[in-house]
Amino acid sequence: MNTSKSLAIILVVIGLLMMLYTGFTYFTTERVVDIGSLHINKEKSHFISWPPLIGALLFLMGLVMLSRKAN
Repeated sequence: MNTSKSLAIILVVIGLLMMLYTGFTYFTTERVVDIGSLHINKEKSHFISWPPLIGALLFLMGLVMLSRKAN
């Protein structure tokens, strides 16, 4: 399998995933208080999102690359 076909398949898969999952959440821990042996931490959530249109564009780009390679 050549590189352009592999890239096209990867774009199709990533595009589908980005349309299905429009974001994800990750957590970080911040130290709030640090006095001697007393430590108080706080978990903070961060949400990363993207528009599904970007996934659709990647999906279509992959399909176009696959169709051009077939011809």
